[in-house]
Amino acid sequence: MSYKILVTGGAGYLGSIMVPDLLAAGHEVVVLDNFMFKQTSLNHCCYHPNFTVIKGDIRVEATMKTLMKDADVVIPLAALVGAPLCSLDPIGATTINHDAIMLMLNMLSKEQIVLMPTTNSAYGTGDKNNFCTEESALNPISQYAIEKVAIEKELMQRQNSVSFRLATVFGMSPRMRIDLLVNDFTYRAIYDRFVVLFESHFKRNYIHVRDVSRVFQHALNNFDKMRGQIFNVGLSDANVSKKELCEHIQRQLPDFVFVEAPVGKDPDQRNYIVSNAKVEATGFKPEFSLDLGIGELIKGYKMIRNTRYGNV
Repeated sequence: MSYKILVTGGAGYLGSIMVPDLLAAGHEVVVLDNFMFKQTSLNHCCYHPNFTVIKGDIRVEATMKTLMKDADVVIPLAALVGAPLCSLDPIGATTINHDAIMLMLNMLSKEQIVLMPTTNSAYGTGDKNNFCTEESALNPISQYAIEKVAIEKELMQRQNSVSFRLATVFGMSPRMRIDLLVNDFTYRAIYDRFVVLFESHFKRNYIHVRDVSRVFQHALNNFDKMRGQIFNVGLSDANVSKKELCEHIQRQLPDFVFVEAPVGKDPDQRNYIVSNAKVEATGFKPEFSLDLGIGELIKGYKMIRNTRYGNV
């Protein structure tokens, strides 16, 4: 079944992978983006008759009202993503990550489908064993996570919605981000050849950017059994510590050296192990491993050497 899909922020890190995939699956896709990073990551989609692109701001009610009235599905990717970027512009973060999404939710009809990316960073430090399922108590630390939690609570008041609590994403994208942890450490391993780790035992979960695109399509194809629910989305074999992540990278880049700092704290205090059993029970299985993604990044970074491929 094909849908008319509105993707806000569709020229970002996730959208630049997801939009071509949705077009290839036969959907009509409208992208709304403000192109704040001057990215050209959807140039290769412009030939497609089912692709439409609008330069605009999700905070403008008239813009959203016009675009949403024809959409069967809304995928709201537009956001100031991550704690550092939100700290740089806390007012912008609130108006984009919270206020604009609330505006969108209030415009929806009961029939329209929403597939929302949230974040498993909302777990903070998990329970006493740092283990988290979708039923675990939330302990968001950053402004980004706090506002995502608030939006998810509102989203779950409507039946035709799915929330994906995404693990830390990695992998190459036409709108690249080197500030994400796997991407960042691999970049440092290539160009600096070393990294200093604070609280190296802290764990988190990871997911490849292409598997994020795949899980959204999986939800479209299995919406009746997934509607109205929250799903963690990550690699079940990649609940790894920062030290273990470095060991994965070192196996492919033997010259990489990592040092555990004897003192000091990581400003990012996330530390959790995440269960992805619920989404796997719907039939979804990630295709791209952590090691494959690291290898992909090593190839990709032969084309990249500067800091403009990040969010801060």
